[in-house]
Amino acid sequence: MPGDSGRDAEEDVVIIGAGAAGIAAARRLQATRPDLSILLLEAGDRLGGRAWTVGLSGVAGVALDLGCGWLHGARTNAWTAIAGEVGLTVDRTPAPWNGGRQLQRDGVDRHAGQEAIGAYFERLERHEGNDTDLAAMLEPGNSWNGQIRAIGTYITGAELERSSIVDYNRYDPGPGPDWRVREGYGRLVSLYGRPVPARLGTEVTCIDHRHAGRIGIETNRGGLSARAVLLTVSTNVLAAGKIAFDPPLPDKIEAATRLPLGLANKLFLRLANPEALPADTHMLGSLSRCATGTYQLQPFGVPVVEAYFAGDLAHDLERQGSAAAFSFAADELAAQFGADIRRELSVAAMSAWAATPHIGGSYSYAQPGASDLRGLLAAPHDERIFFAGEACSRSRYSTAHGAYETGFAAADLIAGSLTQYP
Repeated sequence: MPGDSGRDAEEDVVIIGAGAAGIAAARRLQATRPDLSILLLEAGDRLGGRAWTVGLSGVAGVALDLGCGWLHGARTNAWTAIAGEVGLTVDRTPAPWNGGRQLQRDGVDRHAGQEAIGAYFERLERHEGNDTDLAAMLEPGNSWNGQIRAIGTYITGAELERSSIVDYNRYDPGPGPDWRVREGYGRLVSLYGRPVPARLGTEVTCIDHRHAGRIGIETNRGGLSARAVLLTVSTNVLAAGKIAFDPPLPDKIEAATRLPLGLANKLFLRLANPEALPADTHMLGSLSRCATGTYQLQPFGVPVVEAYFAGDLAHDLERQGSAAAFSFAADELAAQFGADIRRELSVAAMSAWAATPHIGGSYSYAQPGASDLRGLLAAPHDERIFFAGEACSRSRYSTAHGAYETGFAAADLIAGSLTQYP
């Protein structure tokens, strides 16, 4: 059969990319096909991909998630159960959008804002006919359009004009609220990947599938071969041609190009005086601008502020560096808490996902008309080359559990394509 190449392959299955999808696929194959040799290749220096937890210098036991941080659809999210299996703690404090603590602002008609925002999203959900962009459903002149644009940008990582309504309406993280992992989502994913044979710092440059008997894999550390290959790299990596295919796979590259990664970056600010800000409270920087941050004040009661920037603002601040990001966030916090708050803050950590080698962004969005390309991207090629990752998920794209589910499904396809030796 097409996926069965014989005993001379160096590995039965090579998985490229050690993020949530690649790790999920490897663990699934280990459980269901212990007869197969599996190798995980990762261009970076750690497991986890866009799930990445770092500590807070000088403070033990603090986890800062520079990548994904919320267990979306937590009751049915596979990572929720895995957290318990690996000994981590799921915190069930409600997220800001699930009824968690929101900063109350004097003189703001919150009801009017909620009505305008709710009406906009209802218009998106009622949309029928040709796919168009999310900006098409804005009401011209609505005073809440800035905040609506900001929220939409947090969702997709890109400005509304670039993102598909059809794709937005297909998003479904599953039932349940959104929870957090106290020790970090990135720590959860990396812990789950530890039992998998992996080579870090191994950048794949070419996949040679010209021959029926094997797939050749060229890397910066030499070549190897496999009976089946699973790619879980980001769409930006595929679209940039960083991994060549011989012969080419133009349909896959086109799909990746039209499902690009948006950008969402986090800036963690250390807070010198915990009494200066309320604990585990959410705040939007501006209620009128699109280019604004969203802030989680002292998450878990830890003396930090988690600032979140998306879209063009995130690109601008990433290019300018942490000093510019600090200045922007401090200005927005000072507008609410007074100028003295600046003296309480210092930079603890900052992500820069657009510039991160071998990733190039945060999570995928579909350009108008491109939502169906998620299925095309996910489809195996010749029962030997497989694809997984959040961008391959029709309804749970942009999430770590969407990535997990696609990796799990790809593993089962791979297991079915490879005959078992007697």
